[in-house]
Amino acid sequence: MFGLSIGAWLRVGAVLAVVGLLTFTHWNAYQRGRMAVLQRLQSDRISILKDGKAIDYEALNADDAGLCALLGGCELPEHEPR
Repeated sequence: MFGLSIGAWLRVGAVLAVVGLLTFTHWNAYQRGRMAVLQRLQSDRISILKDGKAIDYEALNADDAGLCALLGGCELPEHEPR
């Protein structure tokens, strides 16, 4: 068969097995990393929407003083009469 000895065929088989194993482990690690990133993005997206909804609801129901408090305080200079 193709003029190769049994030892050469065993080496070729071993090389192909190692290449196949490395390919599988690389693909598996890539898929696991991809799924971890997708799960992280999904959970972050949900928490951002929850926080955004809470902030919007609080801002919609706030009066002027409440809006100033949400913005960190509105310390406007006092107007002097002219």
